[in-house]
Amino acid sequence: MHETQVTVRFGETDALGHINNTSYFIYLEEARIRFLETLGYGADAKNWNFILASAKCDFVNQGYFNQRLVVKTYVSKIGTKSFQLDHDIILEGTNELIAHGSVAMVYFNFETQKSEPLPELMREELSEHFVLSK
Repeated sequence: MHETQVTVRFGETDALGHINNTSYFIYLEEARIRFLETLGYGADAKNWNFILASAKCDFVNQGYFNQRLVVKTYVSKIGTKSFQLDHDIILEGTNELIAHGSVAMVYFNFETQKSEPLPELMREELSEHFVLSK
């Protein structure tokens, strides 16, 4: 499981004072990129072989400006050409679940514009972070 810390900025909140629903997807993206970096897949566009097939977020509790959140990222499914990452967004210090997100990532060849099987090494790396979905 990989952890990414996020501090909620004022511009990420809405008129009611809590985190705007669109901001959660920014947190998921940040955590996803940091997780892939730990596997050796940086954000260099020339070496990027992933597309986002779907993204989902369930809002469990409200979050607010200036709170420190921890996004826990883990692999919940590994397919032939894709994998699913799950994210638990929790309030630092209390471990209160604020939101739960999941994304489906497809291994993609941008030259041929087609999906490809996950390389075996990547499958092995992903399996090291596999956690059964909650």
